Amino acid sequence: MEQLNRSELRKKIMTILYQVNIYKNNKISYNLENVINEVVEIDNEFVKEIVYGVTTYQREIDEIANKYLDGWTIDRLGNTDRAILEIGIYELLYTSTPDIVCINEAIELAKLYSDDEVRRMINGVLDKVYHSK
Repeated sequence: MEQLNRSELRKKIMTILYQVNIYKNNKISYNLENVINEVVEIDNEFVKEIVYGVTTYQREIDEIANKYLDGWTIDRLGNTDRAILEIGIYELLYTSTPDIVCINEAIELAKLYSDDEVRRMINGVLDKVYHSK
């Protein structure tokens, strides 16, 4: 099994969180471990740390996002954009990943999956979170 780098793993994490949001929005029960295993073939600590971290601190992360989303709330974002923003905020606040890496990785995901307006919004929120640390 090839070893995925962290950028590739973040795409998997985004997919997992996207799926979790779909389940939650549709009030479908799910097992987080099963959702992870459907997306990531191998047991990966980094993936688990971020996924469990985001889901554990969901309320705090969403409150922080809403504080900095100008005239928006995180639940108005698409599931993909929301997942990217949640990963970025979680990594900035709860991991030892260097701040610049957290922000750049989120922006790279947003370049691939979000439109320009949302990418700028994500960048702005993460910048404000970074400066408020």
